[in-house]
Amino acid sequence: MKKLLLILTIAVTLLLTSCASTEKTTNTDNEDLIPVTVVLDWTPNINHSGLYVAKALGYFEKGGLDVTIVQPADNVATQLVASGEADFGVSYQEEVTFARAADLPIVSIAAVIQHNTSCFAAPAGTLNSVKDFAGKTYGGWGGEVENALLNYLAEQNGFAGDINIINIGTTDFFSAVDSGDIDLSWIFYGVTGIEAELRGVKLDAIYLRDIDPAFDYYTPVLIASESTLADNPGLARAFLAAAGRGYVYADQNPNEAAEILCEAAPELDAAAVIAGQQWLAGQYQGDAAYWGYQDLEVWQGFSDWLIERELLNKDFDATSAFSNDYLSGAKE
Repeated sequence: MKKLLLILTIAVTLLLTSCASTEKTTNTDNEDLIPVTVVLDWTPNINHSGLYVAKALGYFEKGGLDVTIVQPADNVATQLVASGEADFGVSYQEEVTFARAADLPIVSIAAVIQHNTSCFAAPAGTLNSVKDFAGKTYGGWGGEVENALLNYLAEQNGFAGDINIINIGTTDFFSAVDSGDIDLSWIFYGVTGIEAELRGVKLDAIYLRDIDPAFDYYTPVLIASESTLADNPGLARAFLAAAGRGYVYADQNPNEAAEILCEAAPELDAAAVIAGQQWLAGQYQGDAAYWGYQDLEVWQGFSDWLIERELLNKDFDATSAFSNDYLSGAKE
């Protein structure tokens, strides 16, 4: 948590045009669009497809918005939104939870994907259940929650102290496995898992959502500051209505969404994007009544686990961390 709080307090390193003015109002006149800045959590990928689709197909423009999508330096999207340097951003439930615990005034306003698509992965034939973690070396990024989760799983499955956890930083998963440095890691299947398929590398995968309902948290989410939501709720509704249309389109048209993402970010591997987009199709909205919906049980379940592991204060209010009030239930 200390590392996360340090990231959240890093001085803003981007010079963005702030659009969080209380005077913003939605406008359907295409000649007088409202400038809006959306900051990503990482480099462009299939989690962001709906935003690029909404921009390319004119959904934002039809909603009266001139949206600029930017990539932050040092992964500080939460700080940029909280400080008013960006109107909206991409984050994840874990980050929003700790940000609010640190009194950053941000709110999750939409779940980009309904269920957690991350998993523990290892070469095929080595990982049938969590109990197979015993005696293995896990390579991660050194996060406090990551370490707590692994130690919790070890305790629950009877091999406490019998897993070697090392920090591999930004080392490529495949390189780390091939070199023998690690046996398993935590990946997003839609990115690393799909890359493995394209390489012809077979993996064993155990999804976090299948281990415990508490770990089926929202990742990623879209965020806004409390001030933006209070001063200009119409802007949030217009933004989410267009973004929602974009994500529903991506749900239903994965190949076209992949093409749009690749056009916006030509540095991406087109084959990986297409395969990943096809794999993710249908998962953006999932089993929710409409795209973006967030369930209190999901927020409460994960925060309760963090409190149990003494990573979060007992007075944390999960109801204040998210809102469905600005969603329109947009469908293509």
